[in-house]
Amino acid sequence: MSLELYAHPFSSYCQKVLIALYENATDFKLKMLARETPEHHAELSRLWPLRKFPMLVDDGRPVVESSVIIEHLGLSHPGPVALVPATPRDALDVRFMDRFFDNYVMAPMQRIVEDFLRVPGKRDPQTILDAEADLDRAYAWLDERMSRRTWASGDGFTMADCAAAPALFYADWVRPIAKSRAHVCAYRARLLARSSIVRVVDEARPFRHFFPPGAPDRD
Repeated sequence: MSLELYAHPFSSYCQKVLIALYENATDFKLKMLARETPEHHAELSRLWPLRKFPMLVDDGRPVVESSVIIEHLGLSHPGPVALVPATPRDALDVRFMDRFFDNYVMAPMQRIVEDFLRVPGKRDPQTILDAEADLDRAYAWLDERMSRRTWASGDGFTMADCAAAPALFYADWVRPIAKSRAHVCAYRARLLARSSIVRVVDEARPFRHFFPPGAPDRD
């Protein structure tokens, strides 16, 4: 087996895949995408011209998109933790929650971050207001759902939780989850206590100064 992951440890979507790899103790080589490793950027561009990461290379074959990578790992390199259930109906719920965290938590969080990357005169306050409103609606929906679940899709840790961890981690930095959303707060705390996620958070800690809005002094 030869697995190589082109990624950066501070990237939310890279963290999603790293959590999956750590959950099953899957052996892989990290191809760090940084200024100090231009050769890795060149390899990424050659194998995936859109240059989006993470990208997994499995015996020379590139696999892209974080959810697809996780499903590929389950099919080609399964471990003790089945991150996508074998039962189609259960798998459908996992995929739905995976999409929820990527599209309705991660996406508005990224809109806020991207606005901070603009020069001050080009920033758009309405972008921030709209994204914060989207996050508030997502938190409200998730709070009701998590009132009767331990993990995003029930009692077992799945791909949906791999997506939830970085999404809620960073979203709470830009739009803090209200304490009244007790079920979401408790779920985020459970995620941050899991060993694979502790490892991902610790590996990303040296890069917190890169967070455009400024990383809070917590977590």
